[in-house]
Amino acid sequence: MEPPPAATASRGAARVTLAGLRKVYDGGQVAVHGVDLDVAPGEFVVLVGPSGCGKSTTLRMIAGLEAASAGRVAIGDVDVTATPPADRDIAMVFQTYALYPHMTVRENLGFALRLRGRPRADVAARVAAAADTLGLTPLLDRRPRALSGGQRQRVAIGRAIVREPRVFLFDEPLSNLDAKLRVQMRREIAALHRRIGATTIYVTHDQVEAMTLGDRIVVMRAGRVEQVATPAALYARPATACVAAFVGSPPMNLLRGTVDHRAGTFVVADADALAVALPPALLASPALTAVAGHELLLGVRPEHVRVAATADPCTTGPCTADAAASTLPMRVDLVEPLGHELLVHARRGAAELTARLAPNASLPGPGGAVRLAFDPAALHVFDAATGAVLARGTVDR
Repeated sequence: MEPPPAATASRGAARVTLAGLRKVYDGGQVAVHGVDLDVAPGEFVVLVGPSGCGKSTTLRMIAGLEAASAGRVAIGDVDVTATPPADRDIAMVFQTYALYPHMTVRENLGFALRLRGRPRADVAARVAAAADTLGLTPLLDRRPRALSGGQRQRVAIGRAIVREPRVFLFDEPLSNLDAKLRVQMRREIAALHRRIGATTIYVTHDQVEAMTLGDRIVVMRAGRVEQVATPAALYARPATACVAAFVGSPPMNLLRGTVDHRAGTFVVADADALAVALPPALLASPALTAVAGHELLLGVRPEHVRVAATADPCTTGPCTADAAASTLPMRVDLVEPLGHELLVHARRGAAELTARLAPNASLPGPGGAVRLAFDPAALHVFDAATGAVLARGTVDR
């Protein structure tokens, strides 16, 4: 696990430590399997993964809304595993705004402070400061029904800010917003974190949110942590095939097959005996040599795939990739012109590849023959059974 980067923390920001955190529901269903995580004061950490991976359950255990079955949660130097949520000095923003419909924005923002018996002047000052930070000042006398979705989410965030907690927790706060508002709110949350510097743990299933917001990202699958890294490291050096397939849009291409060390190729399964030339440095990897004959996954990012030619010189029988360029004869399935780029989806047998090309690239239409090539230095090899990375090239981007 990579150490957390240096964070610019606010004076009250706290370290959050999870040690062996585990959740088992009645009936024996294990939702979270022993998560270990150290979040530095002021750091913004994102938990990401598909639905049901345990990310929200982990967040709820940090908040105290779910009791941990085993393990420990510490905020600062205090073990809060058995501490009630109200006494953990955290604030949580949920997917649903949970605003009081009969209260104005001003009253919603100050409700928790009034409930705690804070002096009226203190409540007013904190509400005014939060409203100014989030651009809510002109809306203070409106009720939630008169607000847009983005404005309601700002009020929900403001309600957390006024409490001045040591830790902010966000549980998929943007999932109810449309695409344009999500982009806007992402910018606002990032700017807010830069201003207040609070420790923040954020849950999402949206990898774009994770990559754009997080100082570090925790990728989870089936209740386990697959990898913890910065966005750049996660993208360039995925530790498992799961991470490679989840991070990136489109995700990393993964071809199933075996390595023929004698021929120096990766033989793609169910692809008309298609064989991909591997660079000597990759073939010489001890981890790859140790799994000779095992089923593997060959990975390459779409931006490292290019069109070598639009003619297919081996339309019948076995076809071996060119050793110098690793060119793959395939058929075009779909071309997606996205304005700033062109995505090409191609197939040979059961093997599929996606290439990210310049918007003006010349290509045949669906069904046309094309030879795709990629940089051998950009290859990754994963164990098909465990998903663990065994070897990778030298390209670090």
